[in-house]
Amino acid sequence: MKNGSTTRVALIYGGRSGEHPVSCMTAGSVMAAIDRQRYEIVPIGIRRDGTWVSGTTDSGFLGTGRAEVGPGNPVTVALGSGEFYEDGTNLNIDIAFPLLHGPFGEDGTIQGLFEMAGVKYVGSGVFSSAAVMDKHFTKIILQAAGLPVGPWVLVTKVGWETSRDELTEQIAQLRMPLFVKPSRAGSSLGISRIESLDQLDEAIREAQKHDPKVIVEQGLAGREVECAVLGGRGTSRARASTVGEIVLNDPASGFYDFDSKYVETDGLVLQIPAEMPAADVERLQAVAVEAFEAVDCEGMARVDFFYDDGEITINEINTIPGFTPYSMYPLLWQKSGLTYAELIDELLRLALERDTGLR
Repeated sequence: MKNGSTTRVALIYGGRSGEHPVSCMTAGSVMAAIDRQRYEIVPIGIRRDGTWVSGTTDSGFLGTGRAEVGPGNPVTVALGSGEFYEDGTNLNIDIAFPLLHGPFGEDGTIQGLFEMAGVKYVGSGVFSSAAVMDKHFTKIILQAAGLPVGPWVLVTKVGWETSRDELTEQIAQLRMPLFVKPSRAGSSLGISRIESLDQLDEAIREAQKHDPKVIVEQGLAGREVECAVLGGRGTSRARASTVGEIVLNDPASGFYDFDSKYVETDGLVLQIPAEMPAADVERLQAVAVEAFEAVDCEGMARVDFFYDDGEITINEINTIPGFTPYSMYPLLWQKSGLTYAELIDELLRLALERDTGLR
């Protein structure tokens, strides 16, 4: 490695999206769990204004859920050489581990920077990150691959301003309830559940606070279940974890939104493994891997489904899923035989074995 026997990992967190505190929390968790005999952490924070600065190694502070990236020494990346510099000093980075959620983090933008710089990095590449971040294009790709997705209508900013009646007519063909979502936001930000078209305009305005591009999805019956996928070594296929289920015990929660995930979590239970026939678990695992491959994912992804008496529908894919020790993705792998520290190690090993560029 560039500096002794340990691999130097740029742990990149914060970012410009509304999920900034969640990213900080994730970084704190990874810092606390990573094998320090094998990896040396170099924390890099991205402030809300997009400035890259030296980060903190205080995992306890980051893990509070209220952390923000503050002042620090400027950090830059040299295109071509792949070198990271802090105030002009070479940080000798071997690999980048982006723990950024939402726009400018899991949407292909930072992945493009790494590719241009020649930096090895954890997770999916430019195309798959961008495609999966956009719920509209995710559905198009999965549908083209013959995988099950639910009905939806796309609402762009221009379309809603110029063709509202036509779009409302299309949306009226969907079965209630409907879910109105920002197409490119994460952590369930800006999502509304509506029971009538009278609520549509307000729901679209709420979604547009996070993204001018909105999708309206038909509500699907069934249980919300999730499967974690981990890339395969060498020429091996990706691997699927056991299946977990999201159970909202509090009816007032309504659905699995941002508050259910990170704020008011008392009514939330992650049931792992989910109770279902073994044959259905195997089928969900197979479809999760097919979805991972259809969108050309690498490293990790969580595939979310609706499961209804044996019928399965893909809801969405996340290329940088929640990654605290209490998040579904690591918990699914823990129940499948990989500890949190082992999962971090496997993701770093997968990233180190692949080159940047076409592959």
